[in-house]
Amino acid sequence: MKKYLILGGVLLAACNPAAETVAPAAPAAEAPAETAPADASDTEAAFKTLTGSSPIIIAHRGASGLYPEHTLKAYQVAIDQGADFIEPDLVMTRDGVLIANHDGYLSDTTDIADHEEFADRKSVRQTPLGDKEDWWSDDFTLAELKTLNAIQRVEGRPQDYNDQFRIATFDEIIDLVEENAAQGRKVGLHIEAKWPSNFSAAGLDMVDPILNTIEERGLVEAGFPIFIQCFEPDFLAKVAAKSDLPLVQNLVGPPYAALLGLDMKLEDIPTPGVGAHKAMILTPEGGTTDFVERAHALGKLVHVYTVRDDDPAEGFETAEQELTVLIEAGVDGIWTDYPETAVTVRKKFD
Repeated sequence: MKKYLILGGVLLAACNPAAETVAPAAPAAEAPAETAPADASDTEAAFKTLTGSSPIIIAHRGASGLYPEHTLKAYQVAIDQGADFIEPDLVMTRDGVLIANHDGYLSDTTDIADHEEFADRKSVRQTPLGDKEDWWSDDFTLAELKTLNAIQRVEGRPQDYNDQFRIATFDEIIDLVEENAAQGRKVGLHIEAKWPSNFSAAGLDMVDPILNTIEERGLVEAGFPIFIQCFEPDFLAKVAAKSDLPLVQNLVGPPYAALLGLDMKLEDIPTPGVGAHKAMILTPEGGTTDFVERAHALGKLVHVYTVRDDDPAEGFETAEQELTVLIEAGVDGIWTDYPETAVTVRKKFD
């Protein structure tokens, strides 16, 4: 069986519900304006964000606590619930199409195990935490992947919507965003490139496909806010060399940061934003560290992952308590699987 070096599944699935007990350059670009306050003086008193604006709510893989992640349904519900941004994790197909999938492997989020015609595509790939046998997105064409049905990854979450939705392409997600904008509901795209070095090793470089799609669809000209995030600094450096879009360097907490060669100091990160695991900000006693203050002192936005109604952080009884403390700490953005809850808590600060 063929083996590749894959980071996927390791970086604690950086925003992965199944693995988030623990939880990656270039000249800084100007960050897009986050939700503009109606009254700057009032907002300054309510929010300690870098800009003084209210923190953005980022729908983590859509409303993924309710619907299978990265489906158009999950994204639409997130928009309906008031999210400021939706977050597509992008990987690539064998024929070079950008699709939304968190890990690059397919068994957790689709019914591929039920497709006998693909049984021989299952293969072992090497990860820093050991070998993993699965089906991988870049072993399939888009047409093949479109025969799969999406399923809910997390046990205990609604399974009623399994097998009702298909894998979404980046273009289809943009179509959805544009359709909502035409109805007066404009949301931003918080785009994560997943494991780009692995796709590059397979001859599928991700930088140009992502940037070309954004340019060809005229998203910047149409006023859609965009961030590009990644755990891999080299990828972000390549993006920065070709684009002025604001970048977010995602961070991994110990001990995995050192294991993966991603142990970075805030002072050495060149991107205008950082994506921090909530354990970097919240303490087990229900308090906060000085992470946000230190990042803001360096002029960096702090987006934090991931708040979940069904899995509050240690030291907190509810996600509402967790969200309140994060907002009080001054975070600039919050990834959440349940955007409606985050929007409701944020309204208490208005």
